[in-house]
Amino acid sequence: MAGTSLLALIDDIATLLDDVSVMTKVAAKKTAGVLGDDLALNAQQVTGVKADRELPVVWAVAKGSLLNKAILVPAALLISAFVPALITPLLMLGGLFLCFEGVEKLAHALGAHKAEDTKGREALVKAAADQAVDLVAYEKAKIKGAIRTDFILSAEIIVISLGTVASATMGQRIGVLVGIALVMTAGVYGLVAGIVKLDDLGLHLTRQARAWKQAIGRGILAFAPWLMKSLSVLGTAAMFLVGGGILLHGLPLLAHGVDTWAESLGWFGAFVPSLAGALMGIAAGAVVLAVVEGIQRLRGARSTAG
Repeated sequence: MAGTSLLALIDDIATLLDDVSVMTKVAAKKTAGVLGDDLALNAQQVTGVKADRELPVVWAVAKGSLLNKAILVPAALLISAFVPALITPLLMLGGLFLCFEGVEKLAHALGAHKAEDTKGREALVKAAADQAVDLVAYEKAKIKGAIRTDFILSAEIIVISLGTVASATMGQRIGVLVGIALVMTAGVYGLVAGIVKLDDLGLHLTRQARAWKQAIGRGILAFAPWLMKSLSVLGTAAMFLVGGGILLHGLPLLAHGVDTWAESLGWFGAFVPSLAGALMGIAAGAVVLAVVEGIQRLRGARSTAG
């Protein structure tokens, strides 16, 4: 009996791990939009930090990210256990926030806030080069800012992941959320570390004696800025696809209508739900951005009048 029980337990654990593995893959696909933006944002956060301090700063932010997830994962599990009705509203809010961020990034890219962004980057580089600046305090400030950014992005990842396993058992939910938290943290900050050191690798290769190494180095130096831009573009596109898809599926009648229409279009219909979700995401994000900017202008007008 003991042997049979042990085998049954092992079989249950294996089944649980297999289910968790499958659901984790699904959750990872759902959070792809946040992941792409997470990479770009966190790589940008260490811009202006001296080269020999880049990896320590990334490591410090990674530790802060783990702490963020140590708070967010139990909170998400408690909500799913005691107030499961909150999962769908939280998921919708997460999707709406993704769409808002996507439209805000588009507005920046189209020049709406380009002057402020340029000034901000120039200030970062100048501060890092100025010997009079307290670099320890400056570094701590950048780390705190990056951890705050990570908290928002981590919350989005956890909420989206929770939505994919809302009907699973508690053991499966724990496995998926913990797995996503660890994999995302290791993956994001491992890649961020690689991205921020790409230019150093390129510079190192350009100083080598062999011509082919120098050519590779120059290629890396030329490629690094394009990599950052590509990550940002792909992350923004995925934000609309993921965020808009969440909003679309949160409205069952609309989602059913889109699916029915897609079925009538043959092979092209396979692209319709994603396209509809992306368009819905752009529209929803634009509305939220207009509301937020309207509130900011109203506050500014009141403060000026006061």
